Amino acid sequence: MTIATDIPTSPDLQLSQREQEQSYQIAKAAAIAADDRKGENIVLLAIGEVSSLAEYFVIASGFSKAQVRAIAGATEEAIEEKFGRKPRHIAGEQDGTWILLDYGDVIVHAMMAQEREYYDLEAFWGHAPKLEVAFPVAE
Repeated sequence: MTIATDIPTSPDLQLSQREQEQSYQIAKAAAIAADDRKGENIVLLAIGEVSSLAEYFVIASGFSKAQVRAIAGATEEAIEEKFGRKPRHIAGEQDGTWILLDYGDVIVHAMMAQEREYYDLEAFWGHAPKLEVAFPVAE
């Protein structure tokens, strides 16, 4: 598993404050669900600091269409179970190479590695802080 490293965020929004935001909790739950399905290079971007599009993006790579669908399904299930929320919109389920779950404040991208490399969302949104997520240790 590879995880993006933390980039310093603005001093006016420290991690303890962020932990109290429901949108951050949803993004964190999405990242953990992606990790549970063996997603790779999981990135959590604080998009809200540079755009009004959403508060957070969660981006995870899968290496087959089945894995991308599993990442998206596990994410959808975890967020509904923990927060009682369903996505406002889902795109890409048919094709399975890039599935987008739009929760309004959080947008989850489960992508095949090829699509991720081609569209390079991290570079496009490179001015948004990357946040580190502490994943539970498997026993």
